[in-house]
Amino acid sequence: MGHDDIIEDDSVKSKGALTCLNVGCGNDILDGYINLDAVKLDGVDVVHDLTVFPWPFADDYFEEIRMINVLEHLPDTVKVMEELWRISKDGASVVIRVPYWNCWQSIGDPTHLKSFHQRTLDCFDPSTKQGMERSYYTKARFKINCIGYWVPLLPIEDGRGWFKVTNPVAKLFMTALSTYLSNIIWGLEFELITLKHERK
Repeated sequence: MGHDDIIEDDSVKSKGALTCLNVGCGNDILDGYINLDAVKLDGVDVVHDLTVFPWPFADDYFEEIRMINVLEHLPDTVKVMEELWRISKDGASVVIRVPYWNCWQSIGDPTHLKSFHQRTLDCFDPSTKQGMERSYYTKARFKINCIGYWVPLLPIEDGRGWFKVTNPVAKLFMTALSTYLSNIIWGLEFELITLKHERK
């Protein structure tokens, strides 16, 4: 089967025409989503190795995609972003959460292959300086709608007590601090909008 057809899997068929995708879901199974992972865990609808392209979904199919703590485990960020762009509709919501580069969670896991800064995805947004100057990097285009900073109230590893900061003044202060001190920001959450027809 080619990637031009949505995957014909019995577990996916039983869910109807879902247009939300949970990429690299692991045990975080979401109702109302097609749950995709490389391992057949309970609740996983589609099993696919995310380093093998194309993924088994049609072009322009999904209206919402979530990829939480997955991108850092994959070797080719640009290819993954291009695949997210391919399978999402124009105007789709794409949420990506990754560990921050200046945090022990980024470098403390030997399966993490990439580090992320708040500017890492700028080249995909044609309204940013890097997106304008380096548009030749990729054809995939997203608008960066918001970048949230995940920070802990207490240094607890399992995520309890974490909260997302979106206030621009607080983010500016935290960015300045994290330039010199580690573990200020623990994670980044990119809220993207797929652009298939660039607005001039």
